[in-house]
Amino acid sequence: MLYQQEREELANVVKKMFARYETNTAGGNVSVRMNENHIIMTPTHMSQKYHCELSPYQILVVDMDENIVEGDGGITREINMHMACYKENEKIGCVLHGHALQSMVFATMGIDMPNLTEATQKLGDIVCLDFAPATSPELAEKVRTHLVSKGKAAVTNAILLNKHGVLITDTDLTKAYDILGRLEYNAYIAEKALLFDKLGIAAIDKIDHDYNLDE
Repeated sequence: MLYQQEREELANVVKKMFARYETNTAGGNVSVRMNENHIIMTPTHMSQKYHCELSPYQILVVDMDENIVEGDGGITREINMHMACYKENEKIGCVLHGHALQSMVFATMGIDMPNLTEATQKLGDIVCLDFAPATSPELAEKVRTHLVSKGKAAVTNAILLNKHGVLITDTDLTKAYDILGRLEYNAYIAEKALLFDKLGIAAIDKIDHDYNLDE
């Protein structure tokens, strides 16, 4: 079995995602770059059909031409969005897409998420891309264009997909999943902070603090 340990780890992460409302039955998908030839990736309908209860063998091994090398299942139509990330920036080692509960508030409203917590400062602006239909080439191109605007040095990214969900990129699965957790906490805080600000209870702090960005 190719990449057994990595496929076991990915199956474990997506199970946690579903349990923690970081994706839902409407979808979500995660991939990890193994080398210049292969990625491993969750199969289509991982949430709708399997509720993210996947065996390691259901985690597909896919080549860079989007052919299944090993694994039980079909390739999600959103592979185009993942490939856009990998081909645009060779330093990206994981692409994580979910319909995370708190972040979906901002994605659904089509607005950028205020970046308020110290734990998310390294993300910079948390932008919401203009709408494009799920799985479409247009959506993959919007993601690719955004990555181009950030530059090759920006490997860690948290992007809101209008009416759709969130997209995280990082060097590996552990770091990408860490960013998703940080983003969700920031979304929860940001929603409440915007209400407090609007109601005049307390204004959102706009001071540029000297944050500790070390991991």
